[in-house]
Amino acid sequence: MNRRIYTALFLSLLLSAFACSSSANQTNQQPSASASGEIRFKAPDGWVNEKTTSAMRVAQYKLPKADGDPEDASLVLYYFGASQGGSVQANVERWINQIKQPDGSNSQDKAKTETTTINGLKVTMVDVAGTYTAEMTPGAGDRHNATNYRLRAAVVETPKGNYFAKLVGPANTIGKWEQAYNEYLKSFEFK
Repeated sequence: MNRRIYTALFLSLLLSAFACSSSANQTNQQPSASASGEIRFKAPDGWVNEKTTSAMRVAQYKLPKADGDPEDASLVLYYFGASQGGSVQANVERWINQIKQPDGSNSQDKAKTETTTINGLKVTMVDVAGTYTAEMTPGAGDRHNATNYRLRAAVVETPKGNYFAKLVGPANTIGKWEQAYNEYLKSFEFK
């Protein structure tokens, strides 16, 4: 009799496990578009390709400075994985809050945001100028204090998750590369 109970219990557990596994597989299945494909983009002429400094950085560029500016601009393309890196709105707000206004006004009021579709991908962009005050290294506490800076950033939504392109540098240098940055964003596609 004990053997029958154990067999029944074993079969019951096995069927439960199979049902849970089958249910989990159905819930976690993603559309076929996300199962294959990759992001493609092209850096404009004149941008200097740099070695990425972390696994979260897909690409990293130096944009040579404009005459009179103290330093070059930097563009980093981040990818943290599917469903990682925070929401589009949270990133836009964080980027805007990395710029402070010299007169103490709210950067949210000065920032320009736009959402568009590029090659079938939803892209949300932000553009804001002022004093750049982001942390030098996340979590370190030391902050930049770079006046007359401009930050342009974009979230590119793909079937495999969001990509985050952040361009920051002296305002004149960002202006010098504005058309190239726009072309860079237009080059994004998922195939």
